[in-house]
Amino acid sequence: MKIDRGKPDPLGASYDGSGTNFAVFSSVARKVELCLFDGAGAEWRVDLPGRTGDCWHGYLRDVGPGQRYGFRVHGPWVPRQGKLCCPEKLLVDPYARALEGQFEWNDALFPCNGAEPSAAPVPGDTAPYVPRSVIVDLAFDWGEAPRPNTPLSDSIIYEVHLKGLTARHPDVPPEIRGTYAGLAHLASTGHFTSLGVTAVQLLPIQQFVHRRRLTEMELRNYWGYDPIAHFAPHNEYAAASDPAAQIREVKEMVKCLHSAGLEVILDVVYNHTGEGGLLGPMLSFKGLDNSVYYRLDQDDLTRYIDLTGTKNTLNTSHPHVLR
Repeated sequence: MKIDRGKPDPLGASYDGSGTNFAVFSSVARKVELCLFDGAGAEWRVDLPGRTGDCWHGYLRDVGPGQRYGFRVHGPWVPRQGKLCCPEKLLVDPYARALEGQFEWNDALFPCNGAEPSAAPVPGDTAPYVPRSVIVDLAFDWGEAPRPNTPLSDSIIYEVHLKGLTARHPDVPPEIRGTYAGLAHLASTGHFTSLGVTAVQLLPIQQFVHRRRLTEMELRNYWGYDPIAHFAPHNEYAAASDPAAQIREVKEMVKCLHSAGLEVILDVVYNHTGEGGLLGPMLSFKGLDNSVYYRLDQDDLTRYIDLTGTKNTLNTSHPHVLR
């Protein structure tokens, strides 16, 4: 399969009806591999041939919605310089619009040796343990649903946990309880409007991580404040199993809420990610460009500045991180 140079913008995977352009940022990489996966999990790798500034890009014809993919970054592994490139680690696309699967915790996902940070990375291919980024067609018929524009002075905002609201709601069909579709159900929208609510504010619904400690205790990250893909809806909240159908389910939810006269506000987490500090997992940003995406202690670049209580802080002073 031949890959063309493509273009650096927009970032992520962009389907144009004939093929898909892939673009990802990394100032430290020497090479970026695009990894494509078939339904059985077999992997095919190709180098992104284009580089414009610090954006790597390529275009594949006849590759479109439904294709599973990820990235591998080749470059320096020098933790004491804040550089953590490790091509054994499959990385989630920061601009992915949908993810398939969950992280399955394995030692290979934690590449830094706590006893000696400058040691070689912990070996092991992480592809078996990392969810796939998925190309999706973003087209959607919004119909005639109005977009409410309630003045702030007249707003009554109802903050809600998307899953918790309907997980045991007797008037919501069992198959859609705790999902985007459940929030769109008349039992939910009718409850809001009966209270005189004008806006629904959703606790985080971007794809987030259940940390290893929690899963080993058979617990969950209920609140969602550990994001890993800011542009992808959390797939465990979907009634649909197919990633493309999950995107439509979210949009249908918004459409239904708008039709009921309800604005939708998202609680977003832009100050940290679910990758933790140096001893945390390498899932996406850390492997793409650790010293750009995260604020590091300039006196010791193996240490992360932790202003969030989650072991890392996003470096939003950098234009690509801010973007």
